[in-house]
Amino acid sequence: MTGSTPAFLDTSFIVRYLVNDLPELAERAARVIEGDEILILSEMALLESAYVLASLYHVPRAEIVDSLMELVQRRNLRMASLPKARVLEALHLCRDSKRHSFTDALLWAQAIENDASGIYSFDRRFPRSGLPILTGE
Repeated sequence: MTGSTPAFLDTSFIVRYLVNDLPELAERAARVIEGDEILILSEMALLESAYVLASLYHVPRAEIVDSLMELVQRRNLRMASLPKARVLEALHLCRDSKRHSFTDALLWAQAIENDASGIYSFDRRFPRSGLPILTGE
């Protein structure tokens, strides 16, 4: 590690690790992710990883969620802004249903975690659990 604070993981490392694409890069990613170094996993990189896995690798949604949940639970990974439990809850929301997008699920998690009074959205599929949806009416 080069600094006194943990390093962040980029989407490219996450995707190489999860799909074992380009074996040399996948091996390097595995050494880092499976090592003892504390790493920061940004919610943005998590979202982008889900997008890349779905759109470029055509990985089924449930498999994406399972892989990301397993990654989030690694003992050496810390989330950038949300507690792991909240991220796992958000991922679970969109696992078996195409009703909730990964982005909406994590936005829901941020709103819940920040005790928001609600969220302004015209999206009828936005997660509603414990969060009033405001329409500006």
